[in-house]
Amino acid sequence: MSSDSSNSKLEKEIDKIVVLDFGSQYSHLICRRIREANVYCELLPYNTPASVIEKMNPKGIIFSGGPASVYARGAPKPDKKLFEMGKPILGICYGHQVLVDSFGGRVRRAPNREYGRAGLQIDDNSDLFKNLGESINCWMSHGDKAEKVPEGFSILAHTENSETAAIGNKEKHMYGIQFHPEVVHTERGIQILKNFAQEISGARPQWDMQSFIDSTVEDVRKTVGKDRVLAAVSGGIDSTTVAALLNKAIGKQLSCVFINHGLLRQGEEEEVVRLFKEHLGINLIYVDAEKRFLQRLKDVSDPEKKRKIIGDQFAKEFVAVAKKHGPFRWLAQGTLYPDVIESGVSKGPAAVIKTHHNVGGLPKWLKLKVVEPLRYLYKDEVRKVAKLLGVPDELLKRHPFPGPGLAVRVMGVLTPEKIRIAKQASKIVEDELKAAGYYDKVWQAYAAVGDDRAVGVLGDERVYGHIVMIRVVESIDAMTADWTRLPYEVIERMSNRITNEVEGATWVTYAVSSKPPATIEPQ
Repeated sequence: MSSDSSNSKLEKEIDKIVVLDFGSQYSHLICRRIREANVYCELLPYNTPASVIEKMNPKGIIFSGGPASVYARGAPKPDKKLFEMGKPILGICYGHQVLVDSFGGRVRRAPNREYGRAGLQIDDNSDLFKNLGESINCWMSHGDKAEKVPEGFSILAHTENSETAAIGNKEKHMYGIQFHPEVVHTERGIQILKNFAQEISGARPQWDMQSFIDSTVEDVRKTVGKDRVLAAVSGGIDSTTVAALLNKAIGKQLSCVFINHGLLRQGEEEEVVRLFKEHLGINLIYVDAEKRFLQRLKDVSDPEKKRKIIGDQFAKEFVAVAKKHGPFRWLAQGTLYPDVIESGVSKGPAAVIKTHHNVGGLPKWLKLKVVEPLRYLYKDEVRKVAKLLGVPDELLKRHPFPGPGLAVRVMGVLTPEKIRIAKQASKIVEDELKAAGYYDKVWQAYAAVGDDRAVGVLGDERVYGHIVMIRVVESIDAMTADWTRLPYEVIERMSNRITNEVEGATWVTYAVSSKPPATIEPQ
């Protein structure tokens, strides 16, 4: 619930599955898929002590995949006492090999590596593969294989190159699968995870967003008491949902501050103030800090330095607001579950990907405790909560926007010209998507600009202007994303309008890189 305490309802009353992260890029996806089956799921580092997991009392445990080889020196291994807890265990890919290795089987380098789609023949569809039929297509990504199956385990499914693609010890309730059921390329993959969570582990489907709202409202009231809370809002879905949730819980004890750093979308500052007052009934403390932010960002080109400067300046603006409008005892933040992991809080094997400006940075003397009511949620779950709380569609359907704003979409040094180009070009991209009926179908769309220039001809004049990059992606939760295959005529209209209407823009490009390996934002 807060950064130093747990949500009592989630920790004590709700059935859960725990995923141990061995470094897979899909670990969060496993969590999300289990939640889609209405079972609560948490992600923990692979080396979490069995005693800690035992206190959480999960119904079952999943070992994720990972890049290591189980037979290599220093390969990540779980606490051996986990196998003595009597909890059902499902090993996925590397996790499958951990199970084989831990129970006396043998894992070796496969003569034929499997990457991509493979036909899975199901030999036993009584529990893990219940209701799946005789075969499915699955997604493989491994170079090792189980050469010898441990005693007590039987083969449940196989592929052409992997005779031990799925194994199980039904007496111990332990299962290993070499493929990835969590990715969309595996047919009926969610059903496999649902079978493990509900049928094998016995976890009840108690996880839904209305129950989350009810328990969170109750926990906020208990945690905050009669104290006053200061919430930062940006107009994005995360901070708006935090404000709506806290407003439901504590009403007038909540004050919201909207800091304009000058790096917002075109016209966003006026729109946010209007939406909060007219639709949500929440008054805002509006701070125009554009000059202060841009002065500090002057001549800074490194993206990580930009993020840190923005985070530091946000903290300074907060301090000023807290002094003027306080006293406040709590600061509300829109931290999501992936933010907690990405910022290194999990202490798992994943490296810090980027600095999130809403994590930390406030001076200790301010003595503000942090309340993070969304810290258990993924982005798609936040949208469901927002809808239930009555957040209007124009906010609900707005594309995600990074906290540092255009600072990460303007590459190189921030200049008034590049900021203006990014704002105007992004507005054109969004307008054309709406006109073509694509805005609500994609996850995110924007235009970015850097220092690359190219010659264009406007009228009879040769102009040396900026190259604008259009980025449109499809995603469910931003953990993975694919570039959108827009019709050429839509891209053409965007390009024509940008070069004709945005002064200083001469060329337009379209980004065709997916995540991974690329990221959604350019910086």
